[in-house]
Amino acid sequence: MIVKSLELNHFRNYESLNIAFDQGTNILYGNNAQGKTNILEAIYLSGTTKSHKGSKDREMVQFGNEESHIRLFVEKQEKQFQIDMHLKKHKSKGIAVNRIPIKKAGELFGILTLVFFSPEDLNIIKNGPSERRRFMDMELCQLDRIYFDNLTKYNKILMQRNKLLKDIYTKPELKETLFAWNIQLAEYGKKIIQRRREFVSRLDEIVADIHAKISGGTETVTLTYEPNVKEEDFERELERVREKELKLGQTMTGPHRDDISFLSNDIDIRKFGSQGQQRTLALSLKLSEIELVKQITKETPILLLDDVLSELDSKRQNFLLNNLCDTQTIITCTGLDEFIRNRFHINRVFEVKDGTVHMG
Repeated sequence: MIVKSLELNHFRNYESLNIAFDQGTNILYGNNAQGKTNILEAIYLSGTTKSHKGSKDREMVQFGNEESHIRLFVEKQEKQFQIDMHLKKHKSKGIAVNRIPIKKAGELFGILTLVFFSPEDLNIIKNGPSERRRFMDMELCQLDRIYFDNLTKYNKILMQRNKLLKDIYTKPELKETLFAWNIQLAEYGKKIIQRRREFVSRLDEIVADIHAKISGGTETVTLTYEPNVKEEDFERELERVREKELKLGQTMTGPHRDDISFLSNDIDIRKFGSQGQQRTLALSLKLSEIELVKQITKETPILLLDDVLSELDSKRQNFLLNNLCDTQTIITCTGLDEFIRNRFHINRVFEVKDGTVHMG
């Protein structure tokens, strides 16, 4: 699986762009705020329908325009795919695969599998549980269309149930309808919990070996899924906290409050790990993500590295780059010094300057 080329029109700070990638290591270098990350964002958007930043469609359309266009050419198992995406300021996006429009975002999943690694990901360990839930969801949605569908339905039901909890304050008679929403929330919530548990269990098996190598065998690590509620207790717990939820006007029970724990040598790294330990573990997680995708899809995902190398010391840089020999990688950075100094093999170099890209 490789990204062959990318075309942009009126996307972010790009009036127009046509860039062809090598199947190995590609470097996009230049000063900050020139448009390097925008290229990675467009690729990620084409594979997942969502921005890694959580940006809305209208925010990605170039200033002064009503819509933007992304076209991505992908080669997978000797087949060619063309993904077209039209982003509009005032309407929902349009997506086509090989010029045939698709109706649901889930139809896009499976063509392109991506692993995105940004400086923000280095904080996944020390930041709050929402970051770790996002980590699970970003990968599972790409790997499992059913999970994506269940998560979409769960979030919709959750929003409607939260609205109902607030409305009951002024309309007490609506309390009778809460039971029906509980059943729906539990139905999809249980499926999410089960799939997340499987995901974390498989990731735990992989991360231990990778983490031992990065840490030079000095640290062990264990990942444990921490569901907010067990599947078999879901409906019962919703009933138990009902009065509390009515006072707060929000749902207190469900996978939207899950977490993952990270124990290294029996110490909770989330709370007591040093910055170095947390960053090493974050790197281990990303490399484990790549390995898990390989195991599940039998293909190597495409790795997007957004200015991560500058945040890692030379030892971690070396480990990361030396483990990417069979992975198409697109890297953004401000300079080429670390690559030259460490003699890393680079297949193609691009200089990005003010929304234009030139071969380096």
